[in-house]
Amino acid sequence: MSVPTSTTIHPDDAAAVRLDREHVFHSWSAQAALDPLVLAGGSGSHVWDASGRRYLDFSSQLVNTNIGHQHPRVVEAIRAQASTLTTIAPSTAALVRGEAAERVLAHAPAGFSKVFFTNGGADANENAIRMARLHTGRDKVVSHYRSYHGNTGAAVVATGDWRRVPNEYARGHVHVFGPYPYRSEFWSTTPEQEAERALHHLERVIQSEGPTSVAAILLETIPGTAGVLVPPPGYLRGVREIADRYGIVLVLDEVMAGFGRTGRWLALDGFDVVPDLITFAKGVNSGYVPAGGVMISDAIARTFDVRVFPGGLTYSGHPLAMAAIVATLDAMAHEGIVDHAAAVGRDVIGPGLAALAARNPLVGEVRGLGVFWAVELVRDRATREPVDASVIGRVRAEALARGLLPFTADNRVHVVPPCVVTPDEAAHGLEILGDVLDAVAADVL
Repeated sequence: MSVPTSTTIHPDDAAAVRLDREHVFHSWSAQAALDPLVLAGGSGSHVWDASGRRYLDFSSQLVNTNIGHQHPRVVEAIRAQASTLTTIAPSTAALVRGEAAERVLAHAPAGFSKVFFTNGGADANENAIRMARLHTGRDKVVSHYRSYHGNTGAAVVATGDWRRVPNEYARGHVHVFGPYPYRSEFWSTTPEQEAERALHHLERVIQSEGPTSVAAILLETIPGTAGVLVPPPGYLRGVREIADRYGIVLVLDEVMAGFGRTGRWLALDGFDVVPDLITFAKGVNSGYVPAGGVMISDAIARTFDVRVFPGGLTYSGHPLAMAAIVATLDAMAHEGIVDHAAAVGRDVIGPGLAALAARNPLVGEVRGLGVFWAVELVRDRATREPVDASVIGRVRAEALARGLLPFTADNRVHVVPPCVVTPDEAAHGLEILGDVLDAVAADVL
């Protein structure tokens, strides 16, 4: 992969920046100081601008291009569907929609036979909350403080991070601390102790809120944007037991962690837990056409056999999105992409990040599975004081200058390349990241 060295700005790149700054309003941003990265093309694990600057995509954009950029099988499926039928109403039946539902459910646990399709992950969580409330006749939703569930009305209030606070217009949301052994809220010294104490905390909050008022526990199977917080052994199984004890619906958010990201089809496959509802988006078709959905357990689906479900979306099950799902999941199965992601994580990314942590004093902890990892940066390993935004900004700038497109959040760099990243590409990306962190550590520590 060539490092971006060109200093000549292609007219298309200049026009893209000009038009963006004149007319595009960006999410989660103060608008005046934005200087957006321009991208004009991509293939596999690489993206580039029109001026010839190339980047190894260690972000998968927003951790969604699991099958990589411009996979020919998916592109062709979208093209073929567009030439046949571009759009229809969700009330109709279409073969491609049924095929997409069948492909998705092939990876669900036993006892799931229905999918409600949405436009993305936020409205998947929104509708899962609605289903849980209607199924139970209860109102409250319990979720983690360290979480992100989307930017629609209830989903953003179920979210735990700062984005919730200016958007708290939805009712009935309660938050708890989930397990995070590196920064334990529970004075734990082992993963097992962290799980036990986090479960005790969750149950006491539910008891204090009134169990008969709680409709759902909504958790990311592995919190993603919050830090790739792989749950300690027994935690999710314990949550399932608590939900069963009080008649609460368990919703697992697989929007970021699902469809290959952890080296499994669904992240929940690694944790001996079966929820009542599963939300998904992102990796189900790598975001080629917006799509998400809710996998619905049979017990909850039966609630709406004779009762109207009061929810719907104009583009639910959009044919182009459905064609992309079918092609993506077929390609992932035929090409062994999920197993490949597991192997790259086990053999390249995990050992490479462990070696980086051993040598670089900025690295407090690395954690992850498959192609889903976080590198937590600290100013002091003893106190675990996080680095500030200026350090993360420096890391991002240095990485881009060396041809690596990173995903950064708070005091972390997330290592989240596409599931198709080759071992050599992964090793090269880690080499760049190591050089960047070595240079930054030399300046700030």
